Amino acid sequence: MHNIVIADTSCLILFHKIGELDLLRQVYDSVSITPEVAEEFSEEVPDWITIESVKDKKYQEFLTTQVDLGEASAIALAKEMESPLLLLDDLKARKLASKLNLKFTGTLGIIHKAKKIGVLEKVRPIVEKLLATNFRISENIIDELLRKNNEIARLV
Repeated sequence: MHNIVIADTSCLILFHKIGELDLLRQVYDSVSITPEVAEEFSEEVPDWITIESVKDKKYQEFLTTQVDLGEASAIALAKEMESPLLLLDDLKARKLASKLNLKFTGTLGIIHKAKKIGVLEKVRPIVEKLLATNFRISENIIDELLRKNNEIARLV
């Protein structure tokens, strides 16, 4: 299990939109974000989320040439930590994290883990809530998540 979990804004916004932000706390012992992510989130940050600043601002600034500020700050903070897990949904940010040998998961990975560890009984209700937002994901990925969790039938 990862002791250090760093979230980007997208996961926070999505879970907040569907009323499931506390799912992060139930899946991970602690979650950290940067001040930049907190600002992008633009909601009150729960007290169980720690806000940590990136030390190497030049590196963070360099990363903003490739991804947005929130993602850049989360990735820069992750590079300063030992064996962190990043929570990222954006494909470009995930590709960058992969190049930097950082471990990551996204919203659907968090939902899968929540079911796996017994926090959720079923993933389908959460996925249905996500699909009612502007969250874009391919049907194949949704089908794969449902199959992995023995909830085979299609949503759509």
